[in-house]
Amino acid sequence: MSGNKIWGQDRAIEQFASAWATRKLHHAWLLAGPKGVGKASFAHAAARRVLAEAAGPPFDLAGIGTSDDHPIVKLVEAGSHPDMRRLERQLNDKGNLNRNIKVEQIRELGEFLSLSAALSPWRVVVIDTLDDLETSGANALLKMLEEPPANSLFFLVSHAPGRLLPTIRSRCRRLEFQKLEDDAMTSILSEHAPGLSAVEQERIIGMSFGSAGRAIAFAELGLAKLEEAALSILRQGDPTNARRSELASELGKKGSADRYAAFLELAPALIARQARQLDGPAQERALDAYAKARELAAVAPRVSLDPAATVFQLGGILAEVAS
Repeated sequence: MSGNKIWGQDRAIEQFASAWATRKLHHAWLLAGPKGVGKASFAHAAARRVLAEAAGPPFDLAGIGTSDDHPIVKLVEAGSHPDMRRLERQLNDKGNLNRNIKVEQIRELGEFLSLSAALSPWRVVVIDTLDDLETSGANALLKMLEEPPANSLFFLVSHAPGRLLPTIRSRCRRLEFQKLEDDAMTSILSEHAPGLSAVEQERIIGMSFGSAGRAIAFAELGLAKLEEAALSILRQGDPTNARRSELASELGKKGSADRYAAFLELAPALIARQARQLDGPAQERALDAYAKARELAAVAPRVSLDPAATVFQLGGILAEVAS
């Protein structure tokens, strides 16, 4: 069977598989839910199943599974299937990711959809993520969703569907992807990071908040120490700025980009967890800090803020909770 297992999302898989089995299915599927719970993996697996089974022969497999030796599956895995397009942010001339999926990418998608399918009657588009579309790109996509070509499927990944254009949401069938339960997270870590101890697994699960992607990244990047440092600021404050300065120095070094990116996700999540344990003015202070941390974590990579300065500022927001 091809592809990684999609943990904990049986309902979403069953809903799409049932629709595909009838060949009478909605043209646009909005895959909505937290980051790192399997939405992009689902989109890729569903696209693979559609394109391979449409070309034949059909699979005797439940859900959206496929066989590794199917020639269409091999094309999809190689990224060379002529009837599939995947849109995501691209690298710019400086080798950095663009802030958005550009409108030019959407226009090229229109050209792709104007052509006849090559290997089967179906064409598939995956956009990961819809949240990254600039306004002009979202409007261009809307026109395609309003008048979709026959036998075309859109899988649209979104971590924050509430921020999308209502007109786009209204033209999609929505599949909900849930945070993963601890038993699923344990299985995922056992598969992807088998060297972890039971204690390390438990700590990573606790700081991952049901996101498999986040848990795997934390395991690979050794973020337990970063969590300890952030929690010490969150609970005890940082009156001399020493703790946040140490964090900023560590995450501002060359080669720390992945750990820095993971910390941008970790800091707001830790504040949110702390807020749930508080009440009254303390909780209000924590919720205000959460909003500021979340906004800073979202903006920093988009406008290329200095990592060390950003971490220092996040440390200050963490310290506000302990005030």
